[in-house]
Amino acid sequence: MKPAIHPNYSEATITCACGNVIKTYSAQGSFTIDVCSQCHPFYTGRQKLVDTAGRVDRFRKRYAAHSAAQSSSVKPGTEPKA
Repeated sequence: MKPAIHPNYSEATITCACGNVIKTYSAQGSFTIDVCSQCHPFYTGRQKLVDTAGRVDRFRKRYAAHSAAQSSSVKPGTEPKA
């Protein structure tokens, strides 16, 4: 290896939002993450809703009005085509 061209590779602590702490080595240093293998739905088998800045609520508000308007436009006795 050439000297003085590689980043500093030191011990780092990765902290998850669920409280899990992982000790490893990294050139980036210590940092935090939102989801780890202890709380990720793929590994736990439980569904977890990760809402970033209220995006899910905004989506539901926006399309709740759309679905209500769409259902009121269907005439009684008629079924939408599949």
